[in-house]
Amino acid sequence: MEILKPAIAGTLESSDAQVAVEPAEDGIELYLESSVMNQYGRQIKATVLETLERLGVEKARVTVVDKGALDCTIKARVECAVFRSCDASDANIPWGGVVR
Repeated sequence: MEILKPAIAGTLESSDAQVAVEPAEDGIELYLESSVMNQYGRQIKATVLETLERLGVEKARVTVVDKGALDCTIKARVECAVFRSCDASDANIPWGGVVR
């Protein structure tokens, strides 16, 4: 999946995460800010990268501002931001197939 334009998903509320994606020249550039960075920073990074890989995203600049979100919330925010950046609609989102 190719990132075509900047897109954001999520909020800055407690127990949520805001994920922004935009096109990049080469590879994945991940910027992570989290209120629980010392405890869960590695897990958050792994969740974001794994979700991008499953979606087939190879080039993107991803910024995550985490406020204590669960893994499932982080996955959902990454998916949503990627789909928005690709102008995906209900008709062409692979519900239940690509992302686990």
